[in-house]
Amino acid sequence: MVRHMLGTCALVAGLIMAAPAGDAVAQTYPDRPIRLLVGFPAGGPSDIPARIVAEKLQTALGQPVVVENKTGAAGMIALNEMLGQPRDGHTLLLCSYLDASNTLLYKTVAYKLEDVQPISLVAKAYYAFTVPTALPAKDMQEFIAHAKARPGQLNYGRVGSGSVTELLAKQLEKVAGISMVGVPFRGTGPALQEVAGGRLEFMVGPLALSLPLHDGGQVRIIGLTSPERLAAAPSLPTLTEQGVPITNYGWWGVCGAAGLPKAVLDRLSKEVMSAVNAPDYKAVMQRSGAIPVASTPAEMSAVIADTVRDTAALIKELDIKQLE
Repeated sequence: MVRHMLGTCALVAGLIMAAPAGDAVAQTYPDRPIRLLVGFPAGGPSDIPARIVAEKLQTALGQPVVVENKTGAAGMIALNEMLGQPRDGHTLLLCSYLDASNTLLYKTVAYKLEDVQPISLVAKAYYAFTVPTALPAKDMQEFIAHAKARPGQLNYGRVGSGSVTELLAKQLEKVAGISMVGVPFRGTGPALQEVAGGRLEFMVGPLALSLPLHDGGQVRIIGLTSPERLAAAPSLPTLTEQGVPITNYGWWGVCGAAGLPKAVLDRLSKEVMSAVNAPDYKAVMQRSGAIPVASTPAEMSAVIADTVRDTAALIKELDIKQLE
């Protein structure tokens, strides 16, 4: 009897020792609250999906998921904060196209894209070209004519040097043969409020933020960067249909640091994709003009590679000098 019990204990011990380490990690993860860092101000286009996804992850994972806005340096403060923490899945990032673009736009960046582990996309959004309602320009061609008559006099808002808010404005300048002056802001929301107040003449921003102001009569959207009209705003024309050959979109996703245990990565990928595919999440995103998009880590890696390629081409086209 004793011999039998000893044999059984040895067998159980052997099975425990033979169990894959990943299984043990998956069973204990998460064992404390998770931080989801956002590199931009609360209420912005990054913040909205971050808070909904965080709420759903909290329910799925059984631990608090706390959204922290760590603003500055075009999102790099938040990214570097994540990379400085233990790589165990308890500190995540609401990452964006800027994290890929910054590696090209700045001479010195404290990270490489290989340091970041994609988990899943959560949304993509096309951009709205927005002007004050008092500006005498109802469409792109009227705005271009207005700007040509006032070279160097119109101001536009930009959120960070080299951001899409600046690159697309510069691309418009080159394509249309106009000249404007960029004014820096810490977030897209504050810049759009300046457009609504008539203190800025132009702004490129995510449709999700511009559309409510447009619908409320506070600003006027004169064109979208989508390849075709969007279901969320069927009355708004694209730039291309107005003779301005510009298409572009931004994306957001959840990322971790490279070196995440595979079991943790698999669990997070599954739960983030589930959150994005939830009907209520889709409804909120679609009402705002954003497009909910879930992906595998590999699919998100491909999107990041595309962003690097497209940004490099735009930098070359506009002859953009790297920032210090």
